[in-house]
Amino acid sequence: MAAIDVANLSDAEHRTQLRRAVIAATVGTAIEWYDFFLYSVVTGLVFAKLFFPKSDPLVGTLEAFTIYAVGFVARPVGAAIFGHFGDRIGRKSTLIATLLLMGIATFLVALVPTYDQIGVWGAIILTVLRFVQGVGVGGEWGGSVLMSMEWARSNKSRGFLASWPQFGVPCGLFLANLAVLVFSRLSGDQFLVWGWRMPFLLSLILVAVGLYIRLGILETPVFTKLVAARKIHPTPILEVFRRHSKQVALSAFARMAEQAPFYIFTAFVYTYGVGTLKMSRDFLLVAVLTASCLSFISIPLFGHISDRIGRKRMYMLGGVTTGIFGFVYFGLLGTGSATLIFVAIVLSLVPHDMLYGPQAALIAESFKGHLRYSGASLGYQLASVIAGGPAPFIAAWLFAKYHSAYAIAIYIAACSVVTLVATSMMSDYTGKDIDADSR
Repeated sequence: MAAIDVANLSDAEHRTQLRRAVIAATVGTAIEWYDFFLYSVVTGLVFAKLFFPKSDPLVGTLEAFTIYAVGFVARPVGAAIFGHFGDRIGRKSTLIATLLLMGIATFLVALVPTYDQIGVWGAIILTVLRFVQGVGVGGEWGGSVLMSMEWARSNKSRGFLASWPQFGVPCGLFLANLAVLVFSRLSGDQFLVWGWRMPFLLSLILVAVGLYIRLGILETPVFTKLVAARKIHPTPILEVFRRHSKQVALSAFARMAEQAPFYIFTAFVYTYGVGTLKMSRDFLLVAVLTASCLSFISIPLFGHISDRIGRKRMYMLGGVTTGIFGFVYFGLLGTGSATLIFVAIVLSLVPHDMLYGPQAALIAESFKGHLRYSGASLGYQLASVIAGGPAPFIAAWLFAKYHSAYAIAIYIAACSVVTLVATSMMSDYTGKDIDADSR
């Protein structure tokens, strides 16, 4: 790897590299989340019917969401694998590998035979590919955030810069819902027969674009300095567990109020909306599309605000708002009014973005530079096991048991309490030099 003489970069050259790094991180992340969310959307609309056709509708939905959750279980595995290599061989090389892994797995989902064609083996293959997807996205986040954040010269802009890879989430959500919406317009049962496969096939084109962009970026100055100073740890994952297990755990629990509600608002809503509210599939897709567009503004905005008022203060404000909003959300859905349902779905991601905008910097700042990819990735992705993955399943189970959506709102509020407690125990490095000792 050619070293970058960061000290001799002119301001103009540094700005150019920063811009390229942010674009590469954001575009690549958007593509990976397109792949991941595409599976989420199709799970609620298609997979229960195609891969568990002999089950009761509720049981089929729970079975489909169980496979869906496998991707979240795999994410910490990906964080451990790629966190290790990200801290050993660099951010750039690792990000190229995660993009390829995710893209190939998503493309192969389009080719999986249904239950009618090969029986239960279709669900088994789907589970394996979902696991591979999870491994890929598990290694993606940490590298993308560091690619943006570690090019920052000003300590006062890290929240804003680190929020741009987070911006890739609504981009991916928008693209996934748009792709499904376009192909769902097919007449008759054509969407169920073959139309759902097309968005997965198209992911290969997006991966090629992302790969082209990522191949053209340089390694971050922070990692280059670590290599020059010979401060690359031989076993970063083990070192993170040995020295920073508390930060890892706090990072995971701090995400409860962000991740669990997000997948209720963007995945479970399709099952609840079509099955209980009797809303059309296209209506829900358009509502979530609109919500993701609003996030294009709100995520970087809240990241920027965190640079001004402090990371923890912004984050805890988001935690409180999310805990309250769950009741507002299901109250609006329960009115049965198409207008109010649309408003609820569109606004649902704003409380989430209050957390998600400053979250990348909050977590990444908690770890030293030579362990940052491993530590931040593990903390971030472990939340997928306790929050994101189980959330749609838990929501479906709660509604089936209590026959009230407010049971789900209570679950969201409980997640918010966990977030507030964990965040209160984290350090706030807003504006401080986190790389003074080659961190």
